[in-house]
Amino acid sequence: MKNENVVKFGLINTIEGYSYLTLLFIAMPMKYLLAIPIAVKIVGMIHGILFILFCMLLVKAWQEARWSFKESAIFFIASLIPFGTFFTKNKIKTYELKSFI
Repeated sequence: MKNENVVKFGLINTIEGYSYLTLLFIAMPMKYLLAIPIAVKIVGMIHGILFILFCMLLVKAWQEARWSFKESAIFFIASLIPFGTFFTKNKIKTYELKSFI
């Protein structure tokens, strides 16, 4: 049986990671190099909503899977680093399969 909140967290982890990269490497260059500031407004809003959802699901998954504070902090800190969420993907996959002990 899979931990549903951990599965949801793994999905939002990936989506939020892509939105962060889109903001940094597509929208911001469009703003500063091409003078198109609307790109940052749109992508920034989407990323902000996804980040809030990421934080909410992190707390739910932390409670359900009974992660240590250190592991949860690592997931949170990794979300602040470009490409960081992709390095935690395998760790999340291992938690998806753990039972509800």
